[in-house]
Amino acid sequence: MKIEGEAAMNIVIQPQGTLAIYEQIVNQLKNLILTHQLAEGEALPSIRTLAGDLGVSVITTKRAYEELEKEGLIRSVPGKGFYVCEYNSDYLMEKQLMEWEKRLAEIIGEAKQAGVTTRQIKEMVDTLFMEG
Repeated sequence: MKIEGEAAMNIVIQPQGTLAIYEQIVNQLKNLILTHQLAEGEALPSIRTLAGDLGVSVITTKRAYEELEKEGLIRSVPGKGFYVCEYNSDYLMEKQLMEWEKRLAEIIGEAKQAGVTTRQIKEMVDTLFMEG
């Protein structure tokens, strides 16, 4: 879903996804910041606007913004809204890689228990990567 607000964003919520909705929002906003699609100092949509545009609760978007603020990626300016902070892109990329590694390890563990081979996993990753 393309969100038009102070900052134009493309956030896609997968209701049946493995991650909570707020985590999906957090991860996608992190990626937008990391890839410079959201620039330092750029305004984000209000919590209510983002919630309405995504069709999720205000509590969900508030939690996502709080998580991003806790990580130092965005900041709240009372009475004005949320803005992208200055950040260290190398540090952010390392944190993102660590999170992906953790999630992949969980998936690989489940796949091993189900008897899936390394080759099958690689084929799945290759296929999914090409589709995405």
